[in-house]
Amino acid sequence: MNDRLHSVLAQRGISPDILADVCAVDPKTVSRWLGGRVPHARHRFAVARHLRVEETFLWPAPARRSVRTADGSGGELLGTYPNRASVPRDIWLTLLSEAKREISVHVFSGTFFAQSNPHVAKMLAARASEGVRVRLCFGDPAGRAVATRGREEGIGDTLAAKIRASLTYYRPLLGDIGCSIRLHDATLYASMFRYDDDLLVNPHVWGQPASANPLFHLRRADDAGWFATYAESFEAVWADARPWTPEQ
Repeated sequence: MNDRLHSVLAQRGISPDILADVCAVDPKTVSRWLGGRVPHARHRFAVARHLRVEETFLWPAPARRSVRTADGSGGELLGTYPNRASVPRDIWLTLLSEAKREISVHVFSGTFFAQSNPHVAKMLAARASEGVRVRLCFGDPAGRAVATRGREEGIGDTLAAKIRASLTYYRPLLGDIGCSIRLHDATLYASMFRYDDDLLVNPHVWGQPASANPLFHLRRADDAGWFATYAESFEAVWADARPWTPEQ
């Protein structure tokens, strides 16, 4: 079975029949790909381009497998996007709704996270009620890191105001068991959105808003790859962050 192809199709909401149409092949051919058969080169290229993932992720070459951990990625890169806005909305919704153990978010304001999904607080509460640990870490609107970022982006105090506005969406979560909200005063090198073993990383470029920066989708492959590195950085920031209360 090609588990990676199965997974990407499910995350993109693309059926095998649709993929067959894209590649101009019989649906039975796609079924064989899903069963483990390696397509011809032109079909591998067409599939990877349509699904917006690296061809070598779906079909690793034997030589590439032999140096799997040499570059530190551990085969974890599921997909890349030129900017955060280009990530399909259904990916955000699917990852959130299917999380079973953990949802961790590390941002400054995360305004889009709520505005693109007006039911995000209810969805997070629902996941928490089923045993998912929910941790949301926002920038401290009164902190130095937020003030510095505001100057770098040329928006001054607007970032702090955006954080305060964003936090109002999550006020209903404060009384829910399993939900925690903290404020950090750390330099935000990358926004992170973790859903179990999936991690969306939005690295920041100096002077530009996070929405204009690229995003890549990681899936944990082992305990020594990129996923683990970013997960550890979240834990370090979370440990130093302070609990948020609406009166602050």
